Amino acid sequence: MPNADTTMADTTMIDHALDAEGVDPLLLAGINDRNLQEVHQLFGVRVVMRSDRVQLSGSVDAVERATPVVQHLIDLARMRAPFDVHDISRFAESFDTHGHGGTMPDDEDIRIALPGSKKVITPKSEGQRAYMQAIRDHDVVIGIGPAGTGKTYLAVAAAVDALYKKRVKRIILARPAVEAGENLGFLPGDLQEKVDPYLRPLYDSLEDMMPLERMRRALEDRTIEIAPLAYMRGRTLSDAFVILDEAQNATTAQMKMFLTRLGLNSRVVITGDKTQIDLPRVSDSGLIEIEHVLADVDGIAIVYLDAMDVIRHRLVKDIIRAYADAEDEAS
Repeated sequence: MPNADTTMADTTMIDHALDAEGVDPLLLAGINDRNLQEVHQLFGVRVVMRSDRVQLSGSVDAVERATPVVQHLIDLARMRAPFDVHDISRFAESFDTHGHGGTMPDDEDIRIALPGSKKVITPKSEGQRAYMQAIRDHDVVIGIGPAGTGKTYLAVAAAVDALYKKRVKRIILARPAVEAGENLGFLPGDLQEKVDPYLRPLYDSLEDMMPLERMRRALEDRTIEIAPLAYMRGRTLSDAFVILDEAQNATTAQMKMFLTRLGLNSRVVITGDKTQIDLPRVSDSGLIEIEHVLADVDGIAIVYLDAMDVIRHRLVKDIIRAYADAEDEAS
């Protein structure tokens, strides 16, 4: 049974005010105060914005836990750095784990502001920060992690940024069309139309980052090329930012073929999820092989992302963990 002092400390209610001078109230509070409501749900504190102050009210423990997160939101809003209601729980977890919120001013050198778009792309977790820094600093980066961690999205953003800044002359996005297999012939249309459904996620990422007309022109003049991995055979990819997505479904032979296509001034990002291998045998995956074969090669970075880096709906993180727990029990 807790002593009287502990009980009193647990039930003491306090108010704590934070300075929010110069902050856009709508950016901080969110539409219909959704951001403030999320803080309330996460920590059990009452959050009120008054003039240039944000006041937190609640138990001592709850206010102490909420304060650094709310201060982080104020700092981001003051810098006009984008965040939404789904980011707040990640910030809270990052403070609990690392002591900071995961998107700090020192991310300035890896922040991507895309021309023609209002989007400013920044890392939203420790894993994403490491991933974006690796893409900035290495010629070949291998990003391994579950769905929803931003592996493809951040790689495409870095590729578009490199193209806009004329660091490369073209972008090449490739995916193995493993799901089609022998069934390609049963799909309607020509070969390109048959494989397009498997490349759709890459188109979606591009559409989110470029004006539609500019993207169409880039695809037409082949400044940007989206193609099945098999189309890479026999080519030399120079002055290009090359992304191999869903690399867990590339065979060992395909992976070697892809890596040996690299030419002068090539940048390569390989992304994959080892839990979603669609090949007949898991051991055939080229991603699993290069994870070990290339681990000590200078100039190649391998970055691992996990459930903490998931940036989709909050349930995705819980679903990934539930599957991992079930697999552990089964094995």
